[in-house]
Amino acid sequence: MRGKARVAILISGSGTNMAALLYASRASSCPYEVVLVASNNPEAGGLRLAEAEGVPTFALSHKGMDRESHDAAMDKAIRASGADHVALAGYMRILTPGFVRGWEGRMLNIHPSLLPKYKGLHTHERAIEAGDKVAGCSVHLVTAELDDGPVLGQTEVAILPDDKPDSLAARVLIAEHQLYSRTLADYVARESDPDWIVAKVGELALALPETDARPSHGAPGWRVGGDKTGKYFAYVSIHHHGEEAIALLVKTSGADEQAALVDQDPDLYYLPKFYAPSGWIAIRLDTGCTDWDHIADWLHRSWRSVAPKRLTRFMDIAAEF
Repeated sequence: MRGKARVAILISGSGTNMAALLYASRASSCPYEVVLVASNNPEAGGLRLAEAEGVPTFALSHKGMDRESHDAAMDKAIRASGADHVALAGYMRILTPGFVRGWEGRMLNIHPSLLPKYKGLHTHERAIEAGDKVAGCSVHLVTAELDDGPVLGQTEVAILPDDKPDSLAARVLIAEHQLYSRTLADYVARESDPDWIVAKVGELALALPETDARPSHGAPGWRVGGDKTGKYFAYVSIHHHGEEAIALLVKTSGADEQAALVDQDPDLYYLPKFYAPSGWIAIRLDTGCTDWDHIADWLHRSWRSVAPKRLTRFMDIAAEF
């Protein structure tokens, strides 16, 4: 099992928010580590700081490159670093939809306003001109639309009577440094929280036809086929039978496949106590970097293995259209 979540930080300038994230990560209790600082500006001051702190860096100027090619090169570097999440920290590039989709739910940004107010640039001038009493900053998930993703955290900053954009910006930046590291830590840590994990599995399991949730021997479980004749196709094991893991239990084709999966990735798959002889495999959900598309695929496959034939036939017919 891997420990801390791995974060790549993208910058374009001095990288003060990057520095705040980096130094927060040095605390032993922090659930993330910084594995890469990358920039579209090879002269960015933040790159020198990252290098001095022993963090790998990558720089590629966007000049003379089309947006898709530059994003593809950045994406390649990020994935090569082993990052699970991306944090934009003053990265002054509008990202292509394909790049954003590739990191959906795993890319965060810090914005100097109380979203949804004042998306885009010149946020401090706009807040002062509007006569607002408070400004602030927001951390949000990145979506294809600029500054429009779900807000994960905000901090308000008072606007003083004599504030100018620069003086307000200086105080908002202090708030950004506090908010970003705290919000990023909370966000990456949620995937190690048992309640969050069960809720996420339940969301995926109950999206399948004719399913219901029902605990079994103290473990959350999901069935297909109705109240009286329903069969279990998934469980979440939370340290059951003395095991250290939180894991999804799903059906396989049998012992040969179980052995192949464990041999393929022993850090992800293991044979669950008592369930393994019946063909179940355990997939760890507490690594902090769960591939939820992979989990959804397994849930669907396990569902098919026990679902009534009328349901699987219906899905097969629907898939043809």
